[in-house]
Amino acid sequence: MIHFYEKRKLFFVCSLLIFLVGIVFIFINGIQLDIEFKGGSILKYQFTGDIDVEAAADTAEETLGRSANCQISTSTDTDVKSLVINLAGNEGLSSQEQENLDAALKAQFSDNQLELSETSIVEPFIGKQFLRNGIFAIILSFMLIILYVWYSFRKIGGLSAGIMSLAALLHDCLIVFFVFVIFKIPFDENYIAATLTIIGFSVNDTIVIFDRIRENMADNRKEKLPIDQLVNKSISQSLTRSINTNAAVFISVLIVCIFSWLNGISSILAFALPMTFGVISGCYSTICIAGPLWVMWKKRKEVKTA
Repeated sequence: MIHFYEKRKLFFVCSLLIFLVGIVFIFINGIQLDIEFKGGSILKYQFTGDIDVEAAADTAEETLGRSANCQISTSTDTDVKSLVINLAGNEGLSSQEQENLDAALKAQFSDNQLELSETSIVEPFIGKQFLRNGIFAIILSFMLIILYVWYSFRKIGGLSAGIMSLAALLHDCLIVFFVFVIFKIPFDENYIAATLTIIGFSVNDTIVIFDRIRENMADNRKEKLPIDQLVNKSISQSLTRSINTNAAVFISVLIVCIFSWLNGISSILAFALPMTFGVISGCYSTICIAGPLWVMWKKRKEVKTA
């Protein structure tokens, strides 16, 4: 039996150090919102040959004086390559700015036969509404999880189990948030998708451990273990299952991450990379954070009752 509760301070310090690193990188890299959240323009150029996306982004930024992000997309039906330029900002793209950008790109990539095929504008208020809706979805998932855990484990103190599950989920959400910041990934719909996915995986593991605690508490009449030893026993019994499940998910997501990186598919990489860290964090928080915190809650309640 592993003494998870006795090592809780070590686990808490490790998490705090990770959070401090993330906070430092917030000041270094800042928080970058993608066009979906803060508005801007999207231009799509069809082309032939190969184009350096970084050079294209530099050209767009120099021409327009705005932050630009470029990526290559390929049509699965026609194999036509497209250069997608995302221009973030609170204003749309005027006709004169579009002409200047068009001329600058065609001058730099004269051999690639660039042709503008699509232009779209995301208004700032739409981006803010999308961001609010995404945050609301995360908060709503937190509330529903607390209610579910509260009801399911009401025999062992459901409210405390729900709150400790929430603490573990907040830990995982912060890890995903810091991954976006550290790797300079603009916050877009991938952040919402990755966060909600990690919440699902993490709470599943947490419920398994609390279910084991409930079973052991029912059978604790003979052994009469103290609450900390009982939780240590429950986590140890669930350890193999939790590690195997998360290892399988981690390997799958890591393969997607490597594939998207090798092929330059930034849209998939922006989801897969935070997921790899989120899966590790979900396993860690379930085993090392939620259980010890719950024991601390129960012990404090026993002291107050005494």
